Amino acid sequence: MEILDYLLHIDVYLQQMMESYPGWFYAILFLIIFMETGLVVLPFLPGDSLLFATGALAASFPSELNIFIALGLLLSAAILGDTVNYSIGKYFGRQLTQAKLFGHRLIKDEHILKTEQFFQKYGAKTIVIARFVPIVRTLAPFVAGFSSMHYSTFIRFNILGGFLWVFGITLIGYFLGNIPIVQKNFEYVVIGIILFSILPILIEWIKARLKA
Repeated sequence: MEILDYLLHIDVYLQQMMESYPGWFYAILFLIIFMETGLVVLPFLPGDSLLFATGALAASFPSELNIFIALGLLLSAAILGDTVNYSIGKYFGRQLTQAKLFGHRLIKDEHILKTEQFFQKYGAKTIVIARFVPIVRTLAPFVAGFSSMHYSTFIRFNILGGFLWVFGITLIGYFLGNIPIVQKNFEYVVIGIILFSILPILIEWIKARLKA
């Protein structure tokens, strides 16, 4: 419930962090996006909603949060995170897929399977598409690494996907987040973002059930 509350009111929490740690706020944003994209065991961290909220905050508090600096740092974090994740998958992927903590797999088989299905359907473009799909976003570079996707192919799609994801969602937040009706109903906007993000997974699940 605490995680859900954080996701639905991420704008409030981010503003509190910005006011409490003004000198570290850019680093906090960078770290959250880097961990969400770079550490395969942390797919539950906020991604889409954090980018949207960051854009909205930058529009409301331009002197405290510069949109251009934020965009540059978030893009760097997204690209670097996926690159680290790819490297982890390439060198430690097989071991990590079998690793357990307190009797539970660190990486769930169904998440790996779902990501592999994306690769089968979309190929290398999965690296771009996955940016907009929670869980798959974190696992796609990892699977690309241990499936031996050529690095030159990966890095091209990594940069393209990172740019579209960070600039697209953050700027939408920047231009729309300051509208009064959006501010008053921010939690519903976040719910909409989350539902839109998981829509590809939901569609694939329905197709699989109908096919079965």
